[in-house]
Amino acid sequence: MSAAAEYARLKGLSLSLDMTRGKPCPAQLDLSNRLLSLPADDFLDGDIDARNYGGIDGLPAVKQLFADILGVNSENVIVGGNSSLAMMYDAIARACQFGAGGDAWNCDARRKFICAVPGYDRHFAITAHFGFELIAVDMTADGPDMSQVEAAVADAAVKGIWCVPKYSNPSGVCYSDDTVRRLAEMKTAAADFRIFWDNAYAEHHFTADPPTLANIAELCAAAGNARRVIQFASTSKMCHPGSGVAAMASDAANIADARTQMAVQTIGPDKINQLRLLKFFGDLDGLRAHMKKHAAIIAPKFDAVQEILARELGGLGIAKWSKPQGGYFISLDLGTDSGMNLPGGGAKRVVELAGEAGVKLTAAGAPFPHGADPHDRNIRIAPTFPSVDEVRQATEVLAVCIKVAAGM
Repeated sequence: MSAAAEYARLKGLSLSLDMTRGKPCPAQLDLSNRLLSLPADDFLDGDIDARNYGGIDGLPAVKQLFADILGVNSENVIVGGNSSLAMMYDAIARACQFGAGGDAWNCDARRKFICAVPGYDRHFAITAHFGFELIAVDMTADGPDMSQVEAAVADAAVKGIWCVPKYSNPSGVCYSDDTVRRLAEMKTAAADFRIFWDNAYAEHHFTADPPTLANIAELCAAAGNARRVIQFASTSKMCHPGSGVAAMASDAANIADARTQMAVQTIGPDKINQLRLLKFFGDLDGLRAHMKKHAAIIAPKFDAVQEILARELGGLGIAKWSKPQGGYFISLDLGTDSGMNLPGGGAKRVVELAGEAGVKLTAAGAPFPHGADPHDRNIRIAPTFPSVDEVRQATEVLAVCIKVAAGM
């Protein structure tokens, strides 16, 4: 059967499948329902009463939990609300208004920010919202193309870089030790250059022997650039996203600045929710045991995508895709062996065809600044929310749409 005939058959099934965003599925959410009924019999963490005002940087035991995840000292951690993205937004806003160890970023009307592509659209949207020019650099198998990054930071208007260092969104890449070292040690024209290190998937593994990530904080400190990195993490995809807990970590000077400015913004975070999280996980070992349950649900979905793409597209020379060991996404690039674009159209055309066949995919171009993929070739696959059977159906539709676009 030709690809066109198979596509017509699939359209006749009246499918309604959604793989647009990386959301936990209901079975994952159910893993954390015990959070909703934990006994409220002890509200103390040390001498802090979680019911009261104060503790602006979070409960000590929760600070320690995030310190263990990020490989830093707990005194250099601030625990906030449910959203690490909100903490990143606030950190950018503070730097633009009050500075990041130097003059306020908004004093330079030409300010710029580096975005490794394909990458996380919500990161890019924050810096675009604050008026930064977004500088795209290529994502490689080792992380951002460091030759491009090192060339870009020779411009003093370049103030920072977005990084998802482990199981990057959407490629699933884990930064190599050399990439992390070069980020820590590179010379930057801007003295207040910052690495926004969003370690969102630090504990989201599929395998028993996950890749390790070099400690960016230690490497920056050793290079004399301790203020350079600000790390972020959250439990949003570990439990219930709407009621997760987020944290940021940096060197003592950055954390002191943030605390000073936060003291005007708030009297304290939701410490009751932090205490609930602590009772649920206990410690890092408890958290990791919980994440193995997530892996048991998610991994078969990723395996299904890999199986079908390999079976339907392997060896055809019209697409290549990532094979992550954790995280929430798979990145697929279209193109023939002789060129980057398919004869019948690129990613936008494939996403359009899939939509007409009842499969919603992330908009083509989403993983690029301003939603514009200059080569119209990248598609982000988000397998976590649908069931395994739905993932299989959706991936089969995607493969057929790619063949149709390739004129097969």
